[in-house]
Amino acid sequence: MEFIFPILIVVGIILLCSIRQINEYERGILFQFGKYKKILTPGWKIVLPIIQSFTKVDIRTKAVDVPEQDAITKDNVTIRINAVIYYKVFDAAKAIIAVERFQYAVSQLAQTTMRNAVGAVSLDELLTERDKISSEICRIIDEATDPWGIKVENVELKDVKLPDEMQRVIAKIAEAEREKQAVITKSLGEKEAAQNLAEAAQIMSSAPGALHLRTLSTINDVSSDQSNTIIFAIPIEVLNAFGQKNITDFVDKLKK
Repeated sequence: MEFIFPILIVVGIILLCSIRQINEYERGILFQFGKYKKILTPGWKIVLPIIQSFTKVDIRTKAVDVPEQDAITKDNVTIRINAVIYYKVFDAAKAIIAVERFQYAVSQLAQTTMRNAVGAVSLDELLTERDKISSEICRIIDEATDPWGIKVENVELKDVKLPDEMQRVIAKIAEAEREKQAVITKSLGEKEAAQNLAEAAQIMSSAPGALHLRTLSTINDVSSDQSNTIIFAIPIEVLNAFGQKNITDFVDKLKK
C-alpha cells in the first residue's frame, strides 16, 4: 500500500502534463507513434507523452505582406511592386503533412506568381486593370495551394513604383492628353457658336428691320458707359428706302 500513493502521484503528474488546450480558432494534429491519427477539435485534450504528439494549427484568415519585388513588364519597363495576400487553412492535416512551413511556402509562391503575372502584361494594363491582375494572381495561387489544404481568399496589389524617368514620361503624356481635350472642347465651342450665329442670321434676314432693332439694342447696352465711342452702322434696309439716286447723293455728301 505504501507504493500505491507515490504511483498515483506519478500518474496524476503525467495526466496533468498530458492535458493540452486547443482554442476555438485552432485545430490540433495528433500523431501516434509518428503516424497521423486524427484532427483534435477545440477543448482540453489528453496527449500521452512519448507515445503521442500533436501540433496546433491556426485556422483564422491571415494577412501576409508580399515583399517588394523587382519585375519587368511585357513592354520591358522595370518596376517595383508589392502586395498583400489573404488566406486561411481549411484542412489542418494537409497544411502540416503535405508541405513544410506552409506560411513560408505561400509567401514564396505569391512572390513568384506576382512576378510572372506582371511580366505577362504591359505597364498600361498593370496601372489600369489592377483588380483583374490581382484576381488572376489569386486564382493561380489558390490552385497551387489547394493540395496543401490552404484557401487563398484574396490578393491585393498594394503599390507599383515606377522609375523617375518613367514617371516624367507618364506626366508628359497626361499633360498632352489634357491639352488635346482642351483643344477639342474649344473647337466644339466655336462650332456651336458658328451654328448659333448662322441660325440667328437666317432669322434676322427673314424679318425686315430685325437687324436694325438688334443694332439699337446693342447700342443701348454699350451706351451705359459714357467713355465708349459708338460707330453706328446704317443698315442696308434704311438706305434702300431712299432709292438708288438718294443713296448716291448721300455718299457724295459724305465724301465732301
